[in-house]
Amino acid sequence: MKKRLTEEDFNRFNGRVTRVVGLTVESHGPDAFLGEMCKISLQNGKNALAEVVGFKEGNVVLMPYEDVSGLKMGCEVIRTNRVLEIGVGRNMIGRIFDGLGRPLDGRSFVPEARYPLTNSPPHPLKRKRIKDPLSVGVRAIDGFITIGKGQRIGIFAGSGVGKSTLLGMIARNTTADVCVLALIGERGREVREFIERDLGEEGLKRSILVVSTSDQPALARVKSLLTATSIAEYYRDLGYDVLLMVDSLTRWAMAQREVGLAIGEPPTTRGYPPSVFAGLPKILERAGNSDRGSITAVYTVLVEADDFNEPISDTVRSIVDGHIVLSRRLAESNHYPAIDVLASVSRLMNDVVSEEHKEAANRLRSLLASYESAKDLIEIGAYKKGTNPLVDKAIEMQEDINAFLRQGIFEKSSFEETVQRLFELSSRSLD
Repeated sequence: MKKRLTEEDFNRFNGRVTRVVGLTVESHGPDAFLGEMCKISLQNGKNALAEVVGFKEGNVVLMPYEDVSGLKMGCEVIRTNRVLEIGVGRNMIGRIFDGLGRPLDGRSFVPEARYPLTNSPPHPLKRKRIKDPLSVGVRAIDGFITIGKGQRIGIFAGSGVGKSTLLGMIARNTTADVCVLALIGERGREVREFIERDLGEEGLKRSILVVSTSDQPALARVKSLLTATSIAEYYRDLGYDVLLMVDSLTRWAMAQREVGLAIGEPPTTRGYPPSVFAGLPKILERAGNSDRGSITAVYTVLVEADDFNEPISDTVRSIVDGHIVLSRRLAESNHYPAIDVLASVSRLMNDVVSEEHKEAANRLRSLLASYESAKDLIEIGAYKKGTNPLVDKAIEMQEDINAFLRQGIFEKSSFEETVQRLFELSSRSLD
């Protein structure tokens, strides 16, 4: 004789919604574990995916990945007994996915394997050292802030200074095997603009896009960074040199702040809960070299009110291996890309370039710094020629150096061409 299921048995596998508070849904049952994915049966007959984010007074606290219109008291919550995973495969290149790894371009996708979203970083003793440069096709970066394969670098800028355009240039021109781009918290209209204008057909052919727009639930925006990183790890495990680009890390932090505050974390620095600052090194450390391939990561950081010392900027800068600063002053003077070479640094440049390259870059940096120090006197006509030979040479070569640093959006420059022009400028500065 079959044993009848009791309410206790039912609650092991299913639950009922009892309360909705802000971004969270509370249910009596099921007997789910932290991080488990559940399905909420809505009034309209659809299922919404949600994740167990905590427990409160005997209830399960869930946060939806997607819209829960049609939710009401008593809606059934079904446990899946698994965590969120994404399908991956070599056929992802040239495709566009949402923050949960589902196709957004209307085409079917058959995965070759499944990857968890929370992988461990490569073992520190098994990471290959960063010794080789990775060309990104932007002269100001390849020449003065050279990036190595497996390096993590941040692009720091205020709004409207050209971060997305610079990412598009890098994606089209880089020598990496595969590009993985995560657009987190973007305006909906900007997604297609980025794909068609900044990335272009040429860039899309070698890229994988993960898109999570600003109107999507906070948890979906949080997961999009993990999804993009897992996809990059899959290709690294296959032996590829992967370029992972994230726009922007600040919007990921804002989404994580929404999640943290919703589940009861105390706000600390500027309203950000501790989980934001604990989560940044965990996710950023997953990039880099392994014993098979490499992930070179470029993260944009949206600087609030052009304050480069605000908490997220300061924390990211302390974790990554260099920073590229975009200057609003340069952008306003129509100098694009608006990279402030003097404020930017690659901590690994000395390990990946030749001595001649390093000396040439340092020589031109000195000229830029000399011009900057005397700029006010020069502009009002108070500087007298002959006062300082270095300033004299800086004034003479200022236009040529700026012509080297400026670059059209669709202008290509190989690493060899960039270094050759850098050497020519450096030689002239010694005349």
